[in-house]
Amino acid sequence: MTVRVLTWAEGQKASILNIGQWAQGVSASWTCHRDARVRNQVAKGAAAAHVGREAGLCEYKVIYYSMPTRVYLDWNATTPLRPEARAAMLAAWDLLGNPSSVHAEGREARRLVEDARAALAAAVGGLPRNVVFTSAGTEANALALSPGLRGPAGSPVERLLVSAVEHASVLSGGRFPADRIGHVRVMRAGVVDLDHLKAQLMDGPPALVSIMAANNETGALQPVAEAARIVHEAGGLLHVDAIQALGKIAFNINEIGADLATFSAHKIGGPKGVGALVVVEGIAGLEPLLRGGGQELNRRAGTENVAGIAGFGAAVKAALQALPEDAQRMATLRDRLENGIKAIAGATIFSDDAARLANTTLFTAHGLKAETAVIGFDLEGIAVSSGSACSSGKVQPSHVLSAMGYDPAVAQGAVRLSLGWSTEAEDINRALEAWRKLGNTLLKG
Repeated sequence: MTVRVLTWAEGQKASILNIGQWAQGVSASWTCHRDARVRNQVAKGAAAAHVGREAGLCEYKVIYYSMPTRVYLDWNATTPLRPEARAAMLAAWDLLGNPSSVHAEGREARRLVEDARAALAAAVGGLPRNVVFTSAGTEANALALSPGLRGPAGSPVERLLVSAVEHASVLSGGRFPADRIGHVRVMRAGVVDLDHLKAQLMDGPPALVSIMAANNETGALQPVAEAARIVHEAGGLLHVDAIQALGKIAFNINEIGADLATFSAHKIGGPKGVGALVVVEGIAGLEPLLRGGGQELNRRAGTENVAGIAGFGAAVKAALQALPEDAQRMATLRDRLENGIKAIAGATIFSDDAARLANTTLFTAHGLKAETAVIGFDLEGIAVSSGSACSSGKVQPSHVLSAMGYDPAVAQGAVRLSLGWSTEAEDINRALEAWRKLGNTLLKG
């Protein structure tokens, strides 16, 4: 806070000309010897106070300070647009051409699409020609879950096996009929039970298996490399939903052994409304969801979202460049956050005995109701979530925690805090202070 004393004339001029420029707005008050009246004038929400004396005896006392800003701790739901992505999109919006056109304008638009395709392929170990851009991660998952997919051996998959903690877009089964969909158990820590996966694969024809790289609610990392080996030994194929993993951990589709992987731009600082499917060389039988103009090598019809795709490519480059430093910093902040959370009301951290994303904390406390806690945090200026953003508007237990064996009453009390590249120590301090207040009010008795 800064205090500045002005003369009466300076104060009068300042109150007229500079209102709203001292901080984020102004609240003005003055008083006089004669009657000690105080009048407040509020404008634009922040504050400066003026205390006056009339005539030649008057002066203004101006107090400068900033209103507290909100703290965003819901990065697993979506992320702010990175400056690099914004710049790429602004440049793309100035282009006229359709990327399918052969003239110069079309070729320039096509260049942006292909540059982004190459950037994503390089980031995840794929080939540019095997990157398919979609309208979202959900569409990418639906495209990947295609009956009839076949590997180099040529045997098409006939059924789908998904882990019990997958995103709703995978649990829905894509285009597989309900009687061809099976589920793989997870253990208490939220990690896939590989023995159960083996048993499921042995009990039927070749299968497409879908396992996420990192869980969006708990942050638990799945043993996808071990799963790939098991799946391939059984003659199946592995799809990895890597939407939460990209930009947070190193992810290489070839090193893992996955056959297909899916991604989403807005989880890494790109725009909403853009996703991608990466298919390894040699996988055939992918049936398009949308048919028409033959875009994306006949795998996804429709004119490409040039600006969105350009933003995706720029975000990928920026995220990968910052990954080592960001991951280490977020892990330090997350550990301090969790230590502070556990110190209040005996809170429990889910999946804390498993390898996890460095940015994710899912917790509860006895008697806590997630929807009430989320509102309470919001009133304190902290944005958090009660689990998956796609279903956070519904008051129901987390299917992830239910699959992990937790009682519905416990699952309904789960609150998720997820950090990002701009999260700072002060944000953690404010979140913990908010939790102290909420713990004293929501959990007493």
